[in-house]
Amino acid sequence: MSTHDFSDYTLRNFLERAVEANPNDPFLIWEEQVVSYVDFNFHVDQAAALWYSLGVRHGDCVSFMVDNSPEFLYAWLGLAKIGGVLVAINTGFKAKEAAYLVDHSQSEFALVGQEHMAVFDKVAQDVPRLKKVLTLGNVDGYDEFMASKESMPAKVPDVTVVGDDLISLIYTSGTTGLPKAVMQSHKNYVLTGQAYAHWMGMEKGDRIYACLPLFHINSQAYSTMGAIGAQGALVLAARFSASKFWPDVKRHGVTVFNFIGAMTVILSKKAPGPEDRDHKVRVAYGVPALPHDVRMEIQERFNLDCVSGFGMSETTFGLLEPLDQPRRAASMGLPRSHPSPELKPTEVMVIDENGNRQPPRQVGELVLRNEAMMLGYFRDPEKTNQVLSDGWLRTGDSAWMDEDGWYYFVDRMKDIVRRRGENVSSLEVELVLNSHDDVMESAVIGVPSELTDEDILAFVVPKPGHDVNPAEVIEWAQERLAFFKIPRYVEVLDALPKTPTAKIEKHRLRSGDYSLGTRVDLGVTRPHATKS
Repeated sequence: MSTHDFSDYTLRNFLERAVEANPNDPFLIWEEQVVSYVDFNFHVDQAAALWYSLGVRHGDCVSFMVDNSPEFLYAWLGLAKIGGVLVAINTGFKAKEAAYLVDHSQSEFALVGQEHMAVFDKVAQDVPRLKKVLTLGNVDGYDEFMASKESMPAKVPDVTVVGDDLISLIYTSGTTGLPKAVMQSHKNYVLTGQAYAHWMGMEKGDRIYACLPLFHINSQAYSTMGAIGAQGALVLAARFSASKFWPDVKRHGVTVFNFIGAMTVILSKKAPGPEDRDHKVRVAYGVPALPHDVRMEIQERFNLDCVSGFGMSETTFGLLEPLDQPRRAASMGLPRSHPSPELKPTEVMVIDENGNRQPPRQVGELVLRNEAMMLGYFRDPEKTNQVLSDGWLRTGDSAWMDEDGWYYFVDRMKDIVRRRGENVSSLEVELVLNSHDDVMESAVIGVPSELTDEDILAFVVPKPGHDVNPAEVIEWAQERLAFFKIPRYVEVLDALPKTPTAKIEKHRLRSGDYSLGTRVDLGVTRPHATKS
């Protein structure tokens, strides 16, 4: 898209320039531990030397199954400095799900938290390609990462890395049921770090609170890179906790945080108290967009600015509500771009099924083109070509634009359920339900949740002569799927509505005009971010 030379837009350059400008300023804050820029970079360089000594080379993928921690950051950014590629596995995955990512990414090395070794032992057995598994914490038979790192010199091996090299594979669910691996580059992450600081009005020394998991692009590109871009500090938390959130934010002087919709709703359900406004937070960014009245209530109660927008694993740019303009109810905002006038701004269109631009207030597919676009899907040129054409990304989401160029989300065209900040493939869940001895077929949809995302409703049809026990079906799913993929509701039907070509008519299930069975609420509502 651009003729700009991005070859030096690498994580190493981005971080080391910030270190040079702020050597003794805090960069990473973890519980009571404060790590300066220069000390953080020292740990990262040791990690780079360790990975290289183990045999990791430019372009090699390394799978991480690690919870939020300083060690995750040291290991990841050290890997990036030698051109290695992070494959961050959702720590809620079971062995089969994790093994697919390790195998598909062709990872020969892995880093695993001690608490996840019970799962990963099975992965290692199923993926013989793995040469070396390091652990965080002592596990019999494995080398411990931090102990190994401490013996290494803080010297990065001489490896050439350029802006278009891969920095991370972000696995995202698709309607095929098999996750796609979004190829994100050093350039995109650097551009995002620079732009995020601008979008959020961040200044040198600002502190961003990161309680979303580091296996998500949000914490990787917005929080971590945003802290570097602002030459501020990253306040890292193990996970979201409603009881610890405000005490942490106050204690560490946090000024910015990212959220998923459920987080703010959970916080707002707590009884009002004096701590509600006793903090330094100016702005919070999150998706999905909060209902207008909920947003106004949260802004007033907590004395901060909530902004929303539109982004994807495929592109960290997209749409954003500008800080300096009045908000429009239900809008995703305006195109968001890099602040440099030398770089081309983000382009956005709504198109019809023939690719023609739709006029204002006409619904169509949202398409984007910008400087921070994915390189494609790893090992999947066919799907890459389906969504990328002439630099334009087909989002698969329907939207419309008003006369002033503000965009509004309508619905996902993809058959994806948004659950607790996670994208869940309905087909993946259906395949598991259909494998139960009593189930002939199933259909999974998203239904409104009190936490602003969606809950999962599964319609199941029993095999002839069988009875379906919803609780047994859920137990079956719990043994095979991450918890956020487990249906909350099960409804048993005699048959599913279908087209003449035998395709399930999910629109009829969503409308409610076909619901003939008894819906059972199994109460499977544990959010990804643990409430405590």
